[in-house]
Amino acid sequence: MNRIFTLLVLVFVCTTVCAKGNDDVTAQDTNEVIKLNKQAYDNRLTSPDQTVAYATKALDIAEKAGYDKGIGEAYRVRGIGKYYLNQASSAIHDYLQALSYFSKIKDLRSEAKVYNNIGNLYLDNNYANSLDYLNKSLAIALKLADKQLIGSLYLNIGNVYYRKKSFNQALNYYDKGNEIFVSIKDSVNLIQALQNRGVIYFNLNQYDIAEKLLLAANKAAKERDLNKPVASTNLTLASLYIAQKRFDDAEKIVREGQAYSKAVKDEKLESDYAYTTYQLEAKRKNYERALYYLQMIFRQDSTIYTSNESTQINMLQEQYKQQARQRENEQTILRQQNDRIKFWAVTVVAGLLLVVIALLISNVKRKTVTNTKLTELNEEVSRQKDNLDRVNHHLEEIIDERTKDLQIKNKKLSEYSSYLSHQIRGPIATLRGLMNLEKEGLVDEKECINMMDKCVSDIDQKIIEMSEMLNDTTKNVF
Repeated sequence: MNRIFTLLVLVFVCTTVCAKGNDDVTAQDTNEVIKLNKQAYDNRLTSPDQTVAYATKALDIAEKAGYDKGIGEAYRVRGIGKYYLNQASSAIHDYLQALSYFSKIKDLRSEAKVYNNIGNLYLDNNYANSLDYLNKSLAIALKLADKQLIGSLYLNIGNVYYRKKSFNQALNYYDKGNEIFVSIKDSVNLIQALQNRGVIYFNLNQYDIAEKLLLAANKAAKERDLNKPVASTNLTLASLYIAQKRFDDAEKIVREGQAYSKAVKDEKLESDYAYTTYQLEAKRKNYERALYYLQMIFRQDSTIYTSNESTQINMLQEQYKQQARQRENEQTILRQQNDRIKFWAVTVVAGLLLVVIALLISNVKRKTVTNTKLTELNEEVSRQKDNLDRVNHHLEEIIDERTKDLQIKNKKLSEYSSYLSHQIRGPIATLRGLMNLEKEGLVDEKECINMMDKCVSDIDQKIIEMSEMLNDTTKNVF
């Protein structure tokens, strides 16, 4: 018994240790995924390539660990990296994958982030779709009171209105976003807000305010090694300097911006810098150089246009496929729910049947036990009845025997009484006669006493004889 108990304790301890070991491994994997996703996200504005690499590594670990939230976030962050690398079709695929995982685990905040990312992806292809996704994300962010996400959405919605040339409306959203980022001290998004506001003031021809905001954004981005914002900010600054005919400043800022755009491998930015260079050379009246850049722009624009058209088609196809998969998943979930309902219904009915059967069996057993007890009681009653019959019969025999004995004794008593009466009557009569003679003085007193004594002795003898006769049942009177 002690050996068995010891073995059970060892098995329990080993199981506990293995379970703890698995939990530790899972916790380590989860922490590693979170760390890699953060590194990937932090590199989005500096090195999108690194963002994709880190997110892919995080995705691999998360899938092996079965960490759904980590898988969804890895897809989302990798999509952001691909977005900054102008790989829109790959980005939409990752975003939709992320959305499916976040929907599965009902992570509303993460879903809103993906809607925000998809809205950005449509920014250069379809303004209506972009606003739909951004507003959908904003509704969730407001519901969750997520200030950082709300501020980012204000900036992105402002970007849509900027592209629609609704500058005042765009500035309104940029200002609201800037206010939020100042309150929560989000320096990265604050740089973006400064840049966006500077672009608006440039388009409103308020160059002084625009330059001040853009230079502040440029300085802050360089301090944080954010290559993408530096390249974007320099592009607007170059256009501003060209408009002010500050050609040397424009050339300097263009060269710096081109270096940063190459660092982030953004072909669209490089194309934009080529166009800005064309504008600069045209304003300088260096027409030969301007023509060279114009031809370069034409070739790049043709490639980019084709790429954008293909990207938009791919995005729509991916979206359609995702919707189809979502509908299929919904039908699968519905079927599973119906199957679960049927299963539980059958289980409940089976359970009720088992209860009824158990009750019936219990009832039959109770009846069997009751019948057995009744049978035993009947047998006991029969035994008691037989005993009573035997006792009654014995009592009847005793009563008969006693009755006969009493009858015999009564008969003897009657006979003894007659005998006694006959035997005693003579001496008593003699006594009475002697007493009368003595009263009349006809007999001598002494002689009378002797005779009376003799009569008494006779009477006593007769009584003794009668007693012996009564006690001796073998003798008869006669």
